[in-house]
Amino acid sequence: MDWMADVYQICALVGGTLLVLQTLMMVFGGAGDHDMGHGEGDLAGHDVGHVDQGIFDLKWLSLKAIVSSLTFFGLAGLAANKAGLSDFVALAIAVIAGGIAVFVVAFLMASLARLQSRGNVDLANAVGCTGKVYLRIPAARVGPGKVTVEVRGRSVEVEAVTAGPEIPTGAAVRVLGLAGTGALDVISVVG
Repeated sequence: MDWMADVYQICALVGGTLLVLQTLMMVFGGAGDHDMGHGEGDLAGHDVGHVDQGIFDLKWLSLKAIVSSLTFFGLAGLAANKAGLSDFVALAIAVIAGGIAVFVVAFLMASLARLQSRGNVDLANAVGCTGKVYLRIPAARVGPGKVTVEVRGRSVEVEAVTAGPEIPTGAAVRVLGLAGTGALDVISVVG
């Protein structure tokens, strides 16, 4: 089946090109790190990609995983075909390589998301630090705003509330303490 070599080549070419474009978009600030659909792991609003395995909560149907699968399917199929293996064996190797690529990329993306969401910043270390208001902070703890604060050499954007008057965007603030899950209690600093 000579046409299978063409299929492998097309898959490797299309998948590889999309993989390079995604990587370039991620590096240069594009939208190359989004999953398909409207939210994480969904396709047009339908939950299709979650495999709940506790610590391995994988979103396996992301655009990255599909593109990687297509690329490795094509590359493995081409390699097996060039090695002179039978068409059936080459196809089996290609399918296995594509399947492995889906789960490896999903695992890596899930691991990266956990690192990104938790980070290693302890907000308790922000107490006493000064920062700048990113989104205005409503008065009397009516709702949260956002501040940018440097905590141990790392600039972080965090939700913040204040017991005092409203603090406008761009104003300097000092962190008084923690105000609930992931939010800081701040006060306006004059000067």
